[in-house]
Amino acid sequence: MFYREAGPVDAPTVLLLHGFPTSSFMFRELIPMLADRYHVIAPDYLGFGLSDAPSVERVDYSFDALAALTDRLISHIGVRRYTMYLQNYGGPIGWRLALSRPETVTAIITQNANGYEAGFGQAFWKPIREFWHDPNPETESAVRQTLTIDGVKWQYLHGVSDPTVVSPDTWTHDFALLSRPGNDLVQLRLLADYATDLALYPKLHAYLRENDVPLMAVWGRNDEIFCPAGALAFADDVPDAEIHLLDGGHFLLESKLDFVATYVRRFLQRMVE
Repeated sequence: MFYREAGPVDAPTVLLLHGFPTSSFMFRELIPMLADRYHVIAPDYLGFGLSDAPSVERVDYSFDALAALTDRLISHIGVRRYTMYLQNYGGPIGWRLALSRPETVTAIITQNANGYEAGFGQAFWKPIREFWHDPNPETESAVRQTLTIDGVKWQYLHGVSDPTVVSPDTWTHDFALLSRPGNDLVQLRLLADYATDLALYPKLHAYLRENDVPLMAVWGRNDEIFCPAGALAFADDVPDAEIHLLDGGHFLLESKLDFVATYVRRFLQRMVE
């Protein structure tokens, strides 16, 4: 597993957990904005980014497996407590980490990482839900559209008021790694396994209510993958949750980096220092 690491090792740790279909590359500009005061770790999950991507015949890809590998990596580095910054797939991985070892999580920042049924954008998830309920060549073909260059580009540009601020390096980088031989099957396995995350939501909500973990949601309000209702729903279980809806889409760091970094630093200074 590849990971990026920066900042003083004796400072509070911030664990950056990336989304689909990207990697720790999505945090390339946020990391130096945090590393002056924090120990920052940003892994690439198995099958993503610069990590190994063994075939589905060799590895049974699931979010349980990716969370377990991420937990082993964190332990290998020697980190025992951390704040989680979650985006998209960072949700199902981060929720599993928190539920398995709640004592390790000092705070949660969710940036378009869903934890509620209310957060699912209906149009985007409709073909994926159909694939969950009836995996066949027709439903798989519809889901495969998310793995095309146009599908990846849409995730970056949709909901962004000025698309020219988003570098084409983003979708070009992601698509090149998605296009590795056999990686399409890895991604289809994980898209199918996302259904298991919904079953975790009642446990997640109980965890949030019972553990009094500080939480901030900073969200692109124009995101049609995980819509703003998903951000607002965190207040149901964390009444003092800090929630910010910004003019942006799914990959908010590409268009509102300075705003997000400011909110994150203020939150960390109040909650973990």
